[in-house]
Amino acid sequence: MNRALSFFLLISCAVAQQRLDFDWSKLAAKAVEKVDVTLEGPLLEMAAKFLSSEGDEGNIKQLVQGLKGIYVRSFTFDKEGQYSDADLSAIRSQLRSPDWSQIVDVQEKHESAGIYLKTNAKTVEGFVVLAAEAKELIVVQIIGSIDPSRLSDLGGKFGIPKMQMGPKSSPKPKPGAKKDDD
Repeated sequence: MNRALSFFLLISCAVAQQRLDFDWSKLAAKAVEKVDVTLEGPLLEMAAKFLSSEGDEGNIKQLVQGLKGIYVRSFTFDKEGQYSDADLSAIRSQLRSPDWSQIVDVQEKHESAGIYLKTNAKTVEGFVVLAAEAKELIVVQIIGSIDPSRLSDLGGKFGIPKMQMGPKSSPKPKPGAKKDDD
């Protein structure tokens, strides 16, 4: 009996260590709006059953089958300074090599974004997006086997925000339109 319990605890600890460890409640207490999505195991399987097997939903359903967990934490604040650089550092410190590789790093004056992959040989085992703006913080973590080229398919599903992958584009003026001088 003790061996079975020890084995269960060991497996539980291994799975728990894959999730980001952070006190999300301290940010939630300051937020005017929050999103907290935790889908794992049987709950993730049940959510996938609501998707059709055809078209875009069929592709998403197939993609989700290799996942162990989807975790979304999104906080919107009414004023700046509700989270600190130390908060971001505490999250980023868990996303370091050799386990994790940062594949995108965007730094602007009051915004930053990072995309991190956890790989094992040729397989992606985890994915994290960390996007910080002056009044908003979004952390999306996906655990499980996933093809990174298909991640954008999950945008707008399971609480994962749609995110633009690539540089921001400015609208092009229509031919013959006058340019406003502000």
